[in-house]
Amino acid sequence: MPELDKMINIEVWTNAVVAYGLKAVFAVMIFIFGWIAAKFLKRMAFRAMQKVNFDTTLARFLANIMYAVLMAFVAIATLNKIGIQTASLIAVIGAAGLAVGLALQGSLSNFAAGVMIILFRHFRIGDFVEAGGESGTVTNLDIFNTTLLTPDNQKVIIPNAKITEDAVTNYSAMDTRRIEMNIGIGYDDDIGKAKQAIQQVMDAEPLVIADKAKTIAVKELGASSVDLVVRCWTKTSEYWDARFALLENIKLKLDSEGITIPYPQTEIRISHYEKME
Repeated sequence: MPELDKMINIEVWTNAVVAYGLKAVFAVMIFIFGWIAAKFLKRMAFRAMQKVNFDTTLARFLANIMYAVLMAFVAIATLNKIGIQTASLIAVIGAAGLAVGLALQGSLSNFAAGVMIILFRHFRIGDFVEAGGESGTVTNLDIFNTTLLTPDNQKVIIPNAKITEDAVTNYSAMDTRRIEMNIGIGYDDDIGKAKQAIQQVMDAEPLVIADKAKTIAVKELGASSVDLVVRCWTKTSEYWDARFALLENIKLKLDSEGITIPYPQTEIRISHYEKME
């Protein structure tokens, strides 16, 4: 009988090994095929979003989220095939996710703000913007942070939540931009002559858009000057070049016409008197 018991034990162990071995093989097959299918669906979803001109950053992010969700289902199916009860495991993962979410509230707010920025396209890479108290060209836009390159070549990284909670000025959003300058002339100078001189400068400047409105008008009678407002239009990409050229050429033109550009002056009068005895 001991030999019979030994044979039965060997048969039981053999059956158990075969049964669990087959489960392990099927589990591995489920994981491999699930992983391949998840990668394929991720790639197809990303390409589909690109075909409809979806923002690349957001498309890549959504594709990664879909991949993570699919892999979570693959992992659960694999564990179930092995025989591991996943209900309690899911509850533990959910509780851990809640704790992590509470600990990373700031990061989650930046994440949500990043999705909003990408989805509503407040700005794009290459735009010159003023956001989060900083100004610069957008060089990188991801889910948590936005990177700006300032005109003096400094790299500024701004949390996305700081951008969405304040006003954003996108200087590159439109193809054209209006230049506005204040030019002061003396009270003794001829206003009409000054306006004509400035008009000639604007008409001769190639960076100024010729068929858009130009304005030269008296804006204010200042303490020491008659202030003229000068407005014209240029391409957004040429704004600073046009502004610098206009300021220099207006100064040279007014000088050649004998029109002064006054600066604030303080007049001090000293009254001399003798003390009466």
